[in-house]
Amino acid sequence: MTPTFICRTSPQSSPDYVLSLTAEERSRSRFLFQSDDGEALYLNLPRGTTLKDGDWLESEDGKFVKIQAKPEPVLTVTTGNSLNLLQAAYHLGNRHVPLEISNTSLRLSPDSVLQDLLEHRGLQVKSETVPFQPESGAYGHAH
Repeated sequence: MTPTFICRTSPQSSPDYVLSLTAEERSRSRFLFQSDDGEALYLNLPRGTTLKDGDWLESEDGKFVKIQAKPEPVLTVTTGNSLNLLQAAYHLGNRHVPLEISNTSLRLSPDSVLQDLLEHRGLQVKSETVPFQPESGAYGHAH
C-alpha cells in the first residue's frame, strides 16, 4: 500500500523518507512520486498546498517524509543597481512568472525571451542548476 501524506508541523529527528521535488512538483496536491531511495509515495494534500524545502509530512500510519528542493535549471538575475532589480521583478511579475526573490538576485525558470528582456535592461543573467523556491504569491497560505 502506498501511504497518503498530510502536513505535519513538529517532525521527528530523522525522516523515514526524503522526497526531492522541483518547484513545480512541490505545488502538486495529488501525485505519485518516488522517494530518494525509490519508495513509491502518493501525496494527497489539500488543494492549493505548496510544499517548501524543509517541510515535513506524516502519513496516516505514522511514517515521516522530509521535503527537499531538488536542484533544477534556473536563470539567476543580478545587477549592481537595486532599482534595476526591482524593475525587473515588476516586469516579471506582470507576466506572472514564478520568481524567487532575494536581497541581491532574482531566480526564474529558463526562458530565452525573458533572458533577452533582462539582458536588454542591463541585468546579468546566469544559467544555473540549483534548488528553486519561488514566492507563493500574495494569497499563498501556510499548511
